[in-house]
Amino acid sequence: MLLAAAWLLDLATPQLFVAAILLNVPIALSSLALDFRFTYFLVALALVADASAGYANGLSAGGRWNSIALADRAVAGFSFLLVGGLARATQGAAARAGELAGRQERSARERRVRRAVEAIRASVNLELIERAIVREAIEALAIDAAHLYVFRPTLDEPTTYSFATGAADVEVSSERPAAPILSLLHRMAERREALTSVRETDPLGRLLLDTLGETYVVAASIVEHEALFGVLIVAREGVPFEAHFEEGLAYYVDQAAIALAQASLFVQLAQRNEEFANANAALRERGDVIRDIVYALSHDLRTPLSAARMTMQQALAGAYGALPEAYREILGRAMASNEELERLAETLLLVSRYESGERSERREPVALTELANEVVAELEPLWKLKRIAVNVAGDPAAVVNGDERELRRALVNLVANAVAWSPAERHIEIRVAVAENVASVAVDDEGYGVPPSERQGLFERVRDTPSRKGAGSGLGLYLVRRIAESHGGTVAYEPRPGGGSRFTLTLPLAATPVAV
Repeated sequence: MLLAAAWLLDLATPQLFVAAILLNVPIALSSLALDFRFTYFLVALALVADASAGYANGLSAGGRWNSIALADRAVAGFSFLLVGGLARATQGAAARAGELAGRQERSARERRVRRAVEAIRASVNLELIERAIVREAIEALAIDAAHLYVFRPTLDEPTTYSFATGAADVEVSSERPAAPILSLLHRMAERREALTSVRETDPLGRLLLDTLGETYVVAASIVEHEALFGVLIVAREGVPFEAHFEEGLAYYVDQAAIALAQASLFVQLAQRNEEFANANAALRERGDVIRDIVYALSHDLRTPLSAARMTMQQALAGAYGALPEAYREILGRAMASNEELERLAETLLLVSRYESGERSERREPVALTELANEVVAELEPLWKLKRIAVNVAGDPAAVVNGDERELRRALVNLVANAVAWSPAERHIEIRVAVAENVASVAVDDEGYGVPPSERQGLFERVRDTPSRKGAGSGLGLYLVRRIAESHGGTVAYEPRPGGGSRFTLTLPLAATPVAV
């Protein structure tokens, strides 16, 4: 319309009054449309309008075309091309700015989701995890409300956890949900639907939106290895979900399912141990049962974990194509978690062997300094994730006779324990020394230390203390003690001067040291 008005004005004015310059206005405004084809179209129309108006002006002047007017029209035509080019450049810059803003928003959302997942996995208590899932979802997914329906005791009588923006605490209810919600839960359980967007165009969806009192709703199943724990319903009021929202939600519920599966596993093990203790079964019988459970767990966990580790390593190596940097960071964190689970499976297996009376008779020279360096390299993803500096200072003469695999496990547990209980950007020092006929490995950290009330049972199996609730299996230091004792050595704890902890593993030197 602006272009037509400028053209008509140009036709109505004298030859020397080149109103065609006004045709630049619609061309410049076309940059707001972010459609370069529309801009090119306007430039072409403006050139045609300029030429036709110039011709019409000449006819009106009796067939005489003023040379100055023609030159002005040529300059106007050139200005159309120039303004069109500037409009195209503006459109390109706007598009790039939009893409950059989208990537930044996506990256920020991924960081929020990762922080939320860390908070969820900070405990092995089922109820605390379930509360954390709905509480952390608000900020991580930028939503207004979250409702978690855990199928405990049954699908028809789930436990409901609800949390909304501005709420003081998570609400927990055992009341039967409304019929539209229960219908959705049944449908997702039967069809094993991963994600479902509730739409107003669907009669059931409209009824569900009215029941929840929300405008936009997405439901996600929390599933781990075919085990359906429940359904998470997230909602927004007035603001639609962005294009990549479901991708972030899928990752969030996957990690929530893993946390619930791990907690359920520990609960099952704790219940089984309690049952054996209450039944006052013989120590050998209890050890056999625990060993059988852990052997089964090791078989079920280690095989898929090893396969997952190989797949992730291949992905990082580029086997499946180039990965965005954000995905590489996520993959690195996933690999660190995967390795942590593999170490846990190995720890459980060794504990079960010691509990059942088995012990390794393998004895060979082991260079502790070299072993300490290998352990630090193995745990690099863990301490780099927390930006912790780890140094090894060793004496090459520190050589002992032992089972290299078990001694490696003892050092892994000590170093991993120091990393776990150290704040970010701290320092861990590992010192390997020789004194008389004894070799020692001291692991110093700048962490939180151990309260005096908890030091006595520090190396016992599965301690129940306030400071370690949700902080691991409780088997790591116990296993270090059993390995040290089986090699004729000891492990001890002492507060580190200036704060933190010092764990010292002491072992007899080998009778005939080997060259290292």
